[in-house]
Amino acid sequence: MRHKCSHGGECPYCCDVCSKAFIKKSDLIRHKRLHSGERPYCCDVCSKTFNTKSDLIRHKRSCSVERPYCCDVCSKAFTNKSHLTSHKRLHSGERPYSCDVCSKAFTKNSHLTSHKRLHSGERPYCCDVCRKTFNTNNDLIRHKRVHSGERPYCCDVCSKIFSRKSHLISHICIHCGERPYCCDVCSKAFTQKGSLIRHKRLHSGEHPYCCDVCSKAFTQKSSLIRHKRLHSGERP
Repeated sequence: MRHKCSHGGECPYCCDVCSKAFIKKSDLIRHKRLHSGERPYCCDVCSKTFNTKSDLIRHKRSCSVERPYCCDVCSKAFTNKSHLTSHKRLHSGERPYSCDVCSKAFTKNSHLTSHKRLHSGERPYCCDVCRKTFNTNNDLIRHKRVHSGERPYCCDVCSKIFSRKSHLISHICIHCGERPYCCDVCSKAFTQKGSLIRHKRLHSGEHPYCCDVCSKAFTQKSSLIRHKRLHSGERP
């Protein structure tokens, strides 16, 4: 089927998802990546991925910017001195910003600001698709990838893509065999920090997820969700 373009010519290449039509086959291929979430162009500096080569080229201009401020502990480099100062606190353990409600301390003032919203209940960042709210802009950005299908972090070994950088870092451990998170009780090691936290509950007996119907408690949130279906009659 031939489609007419807005300027009156024929657009023979039509998207089978949304029916948008294009003059060139290459334009249709790029467009269909919006539906599939495919991002075949990967930055070799930061592993962020893009659905067009031109987007990758534009990104690399900023990614390759000069970083003259270098950490003397781990050699990580930064574009400005204040970012280096904040980073060095990771090595020194310094946490100069303290919550006046619970006394929890942070390396950055922005982290303290976000934390204080947990006490106030403020969630100023709202998704324009589903109206879900968040207390940090980063949480909102990560959430919106659920709607868009965007997976900007790409493994340079197998090209698998992820919506979060932390998921990419954990995945890379599969290739290198590294298991950096070790239990100080039984020495069992894990690729992800979350897996270690869940494991340590076996030793501590902690059951932080509690049913509000019958008060039964669980070590994992997923176990609580499955349990609550017994009360609601919901079938997954």
